[in-house]
Amino acid sequence: MSADIEQRKLAAIMFTDMVGYSALSQRDENLAQELLEEHRRLLREIFPPFNGTEIKTIGDAFLVEFNSALEAAQCAIEIQRALAKRNADVPPDRRIEVKIGIHIGDVVHRGGDVYGDGVNIASRIEPLAGAGGICVSMDVERQIRNAVETRFEKLATTELKNISVPMELFRIVLPWEKQLPRPESKSLALPPRARTWIWAAAAAAAALLLMIGIGWWWSTRKPLPEQGRSVSGALNQPTNIPEKSIAVLPFENLSSDKENAYFAEGIQDEILTRLSKIAALKVISRSSTQKYKSSPDNLRDVGKQLGVANLLEGSVQKAANAVHVNVQLIRAATDDHLWAESYDRKLDDIFGVEKEVAQNIAASLNAKLSGAEEQAIAQKPTANQTAYEAYLRGNTQFWEVNEQSLLAAENSYREAVKADSQFALAWAALARLHAVLFLIDDTTPTRRAAAEQAVNEAERLQPQAAETKVARGYFAYLVQYDFKGTLDLMEQAHRTWPNNAEVLQLLAFAAGRLGEWNKAADALDQALLLSPRDLVTRRWAINNRLDSRDFMTARRLSDEALQIWPDDPNLLGLKAETFQAIGQLDEAQALVSRMKPRLKDYDAVSALWYQAKLRRDPAPAIKILEPLARPTESGFDWLFNAAELADLQALAGDNASSQATFRQVRDRASALTREQPDNQRYLGTFAQALAHLGQREQALRVLDKTLELRAGDLRNRPTSEEEGARILTLFGEKDQAIPILQRLLQTRYSGWATTPLTPALLRLDPDFDPLRSDPRFQKLCEEKPK
Repeated sequence: MSADIEQRKLAAIMFTDMVGYSALSQRDENLAQELLEEHRRLLREIFPPFNGTEIKTIGDAFLVEFNSALEAAQCAIEIQRALAKRNADVPPDRRIEVKIGIHIGDVVHRGGDVYGDGVNIASRIEPLAGAGGICVSMDVERQIRNAVETRFEKLATTELKNISVPMELFRIVLPWEKQLPRPESKSLALPPRARTWIWAAAAAAAALLLMIGIGWWWSTRKPLPEQGRSVSGALNQPTNIPEKSIAVLPFENLSSDKENAYFAEGIQDEILTRLSKIAALKVISRSSTQKYKSSPDNLRDVGKQLGVANLLEGSVQKAANAVHVNVQLIRAATDDHLWAESYDRKLDDIFGVEKEVAQNIAASLNAKLSGAEEQAIAQKPTANQTAYEAYLRGNTQFWEVNEQSLLAAENSYREAVKADSQFALAWAALARLHAVLFLIDDTTPTRRAAAEQAVNEAERLQPQAAETKVARGYFAYLVQYDFKGTLDLMEQAHRTWPNNAEVLQLLAFAAGRLGEWNKAADALDQALLLSPRDLVTRRWAINNRLDSRDFMTARRLSDEALQIWPDDPNLLGLKAETFQAIGQLDEAQALVSRMKPRLKDYDAVSALWYQAKLRRDPAPAIKILEPLARPTESGFDWLFNAAELADLQALAGDNASSQATFRQVRDRASALTREQPDNQRYLGTFAQALAHLGQREQALRVLDKTLELRAGDLRNRPTSEEEGARILTLFGEKDQAIPILQRLLQTRYSGWATTPLTPALLRLDPDFDPLRSDPRFQKLCEEKPK
């Protein structure tokens, strides 16, 4: 055809786009190019059998013309089938996923290219398909609805860029996706359940670091767990799953703007929050559900893993001020769909959706609501759209839990309360955030005042709200060190928010510090039931048994957890500690050898260091610790590793390196002391460095400061006492050190090194070599703690 000739015709136009190609190109250009070429080769093999004519490629996209809508749809289905089959056998970073849009309309052929509204509309439809999906216009759906063995999901009416008329769009539910019968409910549009859409479990796991933080922010060397009785029942998969139990799986973001992902996550969280306030239900926490796909393939397995009978799936599509929400309640064991609904709302009416979903789920599960629960579910937190979106964005950022995301969350919460100064839940969230930042990074009067102002505002507006009590509990626990106040607040919050694992964990932490070990254990057991797939909570359960010196149970719990996370360095470290405590160093070494710890893998690094110390073989551990002990520009986690490195350097006889490293630790800790004099986190390491540098009086003064700050802390104060015994031993003060060791052998507490002291550790630990000739110490090495 001559370049000057135009030809107008009716044609079906397909646009395809390779998902994530640009981002991958920035990370790994060679891999991106490899996958792009494979993608092109695979698709070009599929076009001809369906009479598809490739018009052009645009980077990682194809523009293809077909003679009929049916051939275009059949080709698109075959493309997604081939990719799904390919992706099932490759790691996540090598998957190829595409979005496909199809429209039928007038096009103009000119100069070897195709133009017209048919092309423009198809290009605008494609981004709405989502990874692994196919989106078609209503014109296409009408022509193929009776010709293909698929269902169609109607999307919200959408205004496409540069297209004057709003479009009615449909998503093809692919044949290999589980079929969902349409209930006889109004306006039903059910979300797809494609196995190719996979949540980034590692990113979700990162959010769980907050649960670690509450514990290790109080420690000197490693996360300090709560005491407790047996938690094994909460760790095992339950045999009797309650009928009125539910997990809210991650909601899928179908918005064309992927930055709206926070909004889909926010709607999921708000529905979960309302459900978790219903006492008749068992509701799994977000920390366990965020690891799953939006629509998992094997619902029966997911239900068993989470210990629930029912699962809620959903999707959210947000465009400007319009929101489209799909939800479906599924019986996990049978894949039966108990209830489903589709909602088209304006943004300022989204609260009604959250309320209705919670009410309908409660009704479907025959969960009777009290008047207070009805009121909590129906609560409209703000009428300000800007404030609400900022609040949801802040919640997503808060649970990512890294320094950058926490500071971003602070900005979002500030934006929310600026837009609506009467937004009590946003004030409560801001107060909780300030309390967290106070302890981990900023114990300044300015941060403390900001936390107090925010919690006061929340209490002024909604003093009885569970969120307000949680915010006050964080302030009491992390800022004021008021453990009794924290415990009282969390017990109150638990009565109105019974399915909140975060409340139960904070309750357990406070109870442990007050010496109420059984109450702490009960709370942690309940938290495990509500968050059974939370790695951090499981580590706390193991630590509980270690601190009670129940090493057999701790080992069994470690084995159970390692079945799920077989290469987790902290789990390996915890299991190694169970062997170290009873003197079985060969068994411990087999586990330590498997670990590849990173900077903040506290249990792993501690187990590695203490194993080298107990075996008196420091060289291999020194090589691993050296890169982990290098000073960083922000934070002071490296300080702990540096102190352990210096300890092993001294054990290796390299006194010059040891003294240099200890001086580095001392100088940084001294500066931190001037900046944040009441920050307990690094004081133990500071005292250790001073002692090894021969500065006895200064070391004991720092230790006295630590003991003063921990005066009411029955769990952590013994840790400082053990450190004092080690310092006194270092300076040859046997008569003061030995009585402390005797008392500690009969005390529940978190050990200074790894586990609490045991006779075996006293026999093996080189720190206690100066005491070995003393008959009193020899007796301690022989007797069992009572």
